[in-house]
Amino acid sequence: MFAPSQNDVRTFFCEAWRKSRAGEPLSPIETLASQWIELHPEYHAELADLPAALAAVYQVEDGRTNPFLHLSMHLSISEQVSIDQPRGIRQAVELLAAKRGDLHAAQHEVMECLGEMIWASQRSGQPPDPHAYLDGVRRRATADRG
Repeated sequence: MFAPSQNDVRTFFCEAWRKSRAGEPLSPIETLASQWIELHPEYHAELADLPAALAAVYQVEDGRTNPFLHLSMHLSISEQVSIDQPRGIRQAVELLAAKRGDLHAAQHEVMECLGEMIWASQRSGQPPDPHAYLDGVRRRATADRG
């Protein structure tokens, strides 16, 4: 299993963004990362400064979103959809994206479900429950928006 350090993750996103802006060749995962980064202009300055990115501290109390966590979740969800794991996630995300008319907005809703699954796992000390996660995404995809 691949377990990158915090600095590895931050360097990956900063380098993907740098290479994308410079028109340098990108690996497939860097291409996907740069596409998600492009949709988040609020992160561009942070991603353009690797030393600052490596030193940054993101505390919930500060009210700042951690761009590296956020972008990592986009990549995780994209990978889940590409391999349909957990089984049914592809259909649920596609349905949600069609319902919202926007894959990016749909992914942000999926992130909420993913975050809830991780939070519940940490709180209970049990493994993450992919069925609860998938059910949450399916509920969002099929419920009337209120």
